[in-house]
Formats: sequence, C-alpha cells, structure tokens
Amino acid sequence: MANIAITGAGRGIALELVRQYAANGDRVFALCRNPESAKALNELAAASGGKITVHKMDVASDESVKAGAATTGSDQIDVLLNVAGVLAPVGDELPTADWDGWTEAFNINTCGPLRTLQAFLPRMKAGAKVVSITSQLAASTWPYGGYYAYGASKSGLNRVMRSVAIDLKDRGIVVGLVHPGYVQTDMGGPDAEITPAQSAEGIRKVTAEWPLERSGDFLKWNGETHAW
Repeated sequence: MANIAITGAGRGIALELVRQYAANGDRVFALCRNPESAKALNELAAASGGKITVHKMDVASDESVKAGAATTGSDQIDVLLNVAGVLAPVGDELPTADWDGWTEAFNINTCGPLRTLQAFLPRMKAGAKVVSITSQLAASTWPYGGYYAYGASKSGLNRVMRSVAIDLKDRGIVVGLVHPGYVQTDMGGPDAEITPAQSAEGIRKVTAEWPLERSGDFLKWNGETHAW
C-alpha cells in the first residue's frame, strides 16, 4: 500500500485517479478547493472504508496549501500528483489580454504544483514520485495559435519541474511531467478522444514505472515521450 496525495481531486482526471488508486488498495489524500461541494468525491470517500480522506486545499493560496497538507497528518507520501489546473483565460487574447486571468493561470498552473510539493516534500523519501499534469499546448511543437496564458503557464510548469528534478535527483525522488491526453472532462469537452478512466489508468502506469534516470522527462499518458 502506498500513500498518494492528489490535487484537484473533486472532478475529472483527478477524481478518477482517486478512484483507481483506492481500488488498488492505496491510501489516498484527496485534496480539493471546495470539499463541501465535491459530491462524487465525498461519496467515494464514504464508501472507501477509510482509504480515501478529503482535505481542503486551494493550490492558489500558500496558506491553504500549508493548512491542507497539515490536515493529512505526518505519514510518508509516496506519490504526489499535481492535477489541479485552470484553463482561463479563454477567447481571443491578441487584441486585448485579461491580465488578471494571466495572473490566475500562472498562480495555479505554474506556482501551485511547486507550493504543493514544498508542503509535502519533508514527508517524501528516496523512491517517492512527483508527477505534474501538464499539456501538449506547453510544447514548442504545438501547431496552433491561441490559449496564450494557458500554454505559457504550462510551459512554465515544465521548466520549473525540470529544475526541481535536477535538484531532487540526489535524494532519489523522481519528478515527472505528463500530458494526460485529450480527455472527456469539463476542460476537454464530450468530444475528446479518451475517457478520464483511460487517462487515469495510463497516468498510474506511467507513474509506477517512472525510473530515476528519466526524472524530469515529459511523457504522454500512454508512456510515449512528448516533444518539448
């Protein structure tokens, strides 16, 4: 049994990751911004026999992240999955930009995973894994326009975690970045290519098999290497 911490656990891919890890017998700390309205997550936790506990954490807030991590106790964390993210702002950003939206995107998508790692790092030992959900839009090979703030904030996440991987390698902690696929979530829409269950299953497999020598790599949910 492993101890798994998952952000953004109230819906989408993160909710499915909670479901699958608990079904595998792992202990899951499900972290979400609004636990009181996370009906599906609370139902999962209630039926889990204690394998899932729900904790309030807004990754945009230093105070909330520290307080949320503290409510999970002091047990070792074997896997930290940074899934919480935001798409905003959307629309045509070229004639005018929503700078408040840019600030929000970078605070949640770039800073959020790092502040969450900082909160849990004292409880991580050699062999632990930190996997952050990024996007194909973060890659320089993305062939379309638009989504400036989202793509830039995810590129920032990639750059941060590449450096973190170097700094944690001597401690034996694996750091990875995963594109989850084009998934049928609120963000991806109903016409996306794969289901949350398929994406989560792939992410769990990739995470379990990620070796230290590939720490800092950018992979796809199916294990393929993603171009930077």
